[in-house]
Amino acid sequence: MEKKILIPVENCRRSLRAVRYAVHSASFIKELHFVLFNVQPMLSLYLEDEAQKDLKVRAKLNNVKKANQTNALSLLESYRDEMTGMGIPADRIELKTQVRQVGLAQDIIEYAQENLFDAVLMGRRRLAGIQKIFTFSVSSSVLERSQIIPVWLVDGTPAAKNLLVAVDGSASALRAVDHAGFMVSGNTDIQVTLLHVMNSARNYCTIDPDAPEDTDFEKIVSSGDRACIDQFYPLAMKKFEQMGLSRDQVRFETIKGSRRIGNSIVSYAKDKGFDTLVMGRTGIDRAFFMGSTSKQMLNHASESALWVVG
Repeated sequence: MEKKILIPVENCRRSLRAVRYAVHSASFIKELHFVLFNVQPMLSLYLEDEAQKDLKVRAKLNNVKKANQTNALSLLESYRDEMTGMGIPADRIELKTQVRQVGLAQDIIEYAQENLFDAVLMGRRRLAGIQKIFTFSVSSSVLERSQIIPVWLVDGTPAAKNLLVAVDGSASALRAVDHAGFMVSGNTDIQVTLLHVMNSARNYCTIDPDAPEDTDFEKIVSSGDRACIDQFYPLAMKKFEQMGLSRDQVRFETIKGSRRIGNSIVSYAKDKGFDTLVMGRTGIDRAFFMGSTSKQMLNHASESALWVVG
């Protein structure tokens, strides 16, 4: 079954990282096709109006349009050459460019949705400290706004071929399982690990770390968490089997973690050699995306690819 990935590119190292990860992903995702996409600068509406009245302005505006088109195609061709040089057949790569319409991030999302892409793949900035929260980037804006199309964010040069899917028993986690299963369908060698970090009472209320634990409340939370994930795993396995994966290709792991669940997931991934991580956009009680867990994963998962599924 064909899978189609949109790769928005600019003239920057982040785009180069995304393109190189795209080549790597083709080593474990069968029938993968790519569209390299560049959004050209927006043209002034004032100049467009003036061009209707003045031939000289019209000529200059046409020259700008031609130059933008030429530059965009040249950039796209350079990335295509990078991919073909790394072994991707040219007939699996399309080049697309358009003038900015609404805004860079929104144009990317709308193009992806209109053309039914399976994911949007982008490089992400390496930031430190407070910058991780407050610095704007196109990739963070696409991630925030893309409610339907999964977004893959790449940092560094991930090279492993197995997937780690972070799950919490939620519907969003099940969609992450579905996306991962679809993308690797047809690959009989891939290994997928579903990782669940056990929940604790400390994730539901602010507790003095020096105060004694409320063992009764802790037991209730742990029991409910266990029951939820026990119901989740058969559903996840059914989805994988529908995609052609055998039981031998799927592992289920449950670990005890700290209050910072996202950090526990990232630490496990680093220890076990996973550098492609899959997660749902939201979780039980919105515990995943747009909450502390996802922020921790996004901030600390270096040299990794994160697949965020809506």
